[in-house]
Amino acid sequence: MEFNHVSVMAKECMDALEPERGGIYVDCTAGGGGHSFEIAKRLPEGSRLICLDRDDEAIAACTARLEPYKDKFTIVKTNFRNVASALDLIGVEQIDGIMWDLGVSSHQLDEGDRGFSYSKEAPLDMRMDQQENRSAHDVVNFYDEYELRRIIKEYGEERFAQRIAQHIAEVRQQKPIETTTELAQIISEAIPAAQRMKEAQNPARRTFQAIRIEVNGELDAIAPSIEDACARLKPGGRMAVITFHSLEDRITKETFKKLSTGCTCPPEFPVCTCGGKPKIRLLSRKPILPTDEEMEINPRSRSAKLRTAEKV
Repeated sequence: MEFNHVSVMAKECMDALEPERGGIYVDCTAGGGGHSFEIAKRLPEGSRLICLDRDDEAIAACTARLEPYKDKFTIVKTNFRNVASALDLIGVEQIDGIMWDLGVSSHQLDEGDRGFSYSKEAPLDMRMDQQENRSAHDVVNFYDEYELRRIIKEYGEERFAQRIAQHIAEVRQQKPIETTTELAQIISEAIPAAQRMKEAQNPARRTFQAIRIEVNGELDAIAPSIEDACARLKPGGRMAVITFHSLEDRITKETFKKLSTGCTCPPEFPVCTCGGKPKIRLLSRKPILPTDEEMEINPRSRSAKLRTAEKV
């Protein structure tokens, strides 16, 4: 299947990153290469683009898409959590710009056999890196009911997490839950009929999001990755982070706030004693949202938020 993914807020990202200035840029979530392509074509001669991803199909697609700029880019297979070690691996100490496009790609959602979609029949998988051991099948069938409830409530922000976890536990006692559509039906059965009638979208989407986040450890990687990248940015270097749900955005916002505040002394201290200095300045106080035109063309961009910052 062709790797098809529409890059969200590409223009806004490029406006923030300004790759035309040249230097070394990093795309921490290269995917099919959409944002990477936009960076590469703007980079002047002598500049370099480093692409990170852990999905083999994404790496292949990104490599093919960036073929016209093959002398400018390097791809490393790794989780974006490992941005510092990836830079060490290829001998890069400092960078001029870096971005993250968080969440699952359109291609991963659309390709049925990866198990990301609740509307397409597939084995329960959801692994972004197919070499990882833990899959959605393991989470659904072997996590205890309490842990299932916790991740569905915390990562999916699902109000019926207890009912869903209980129903999953009951069904799997009879036989293992094997497929995406089977799980989606179990989730739907656990949600009150009146609520299902109100839902404009499939009621399984929040639980699927929660399981995907757990399988791939998505949220745990965000803050360390941003902090490590900040340490490698040159003064004036730019960061851009696109998030797609409130959990990702909250972590990004809090990490940016921490890096832009500097002083950690209690408010009652008359003077700063910690010596902390701001590491970044926010380029905009509020997140940048997609335009109405973009949301019309690409409905999956509707929940996107872009936060940007500059190294001081």
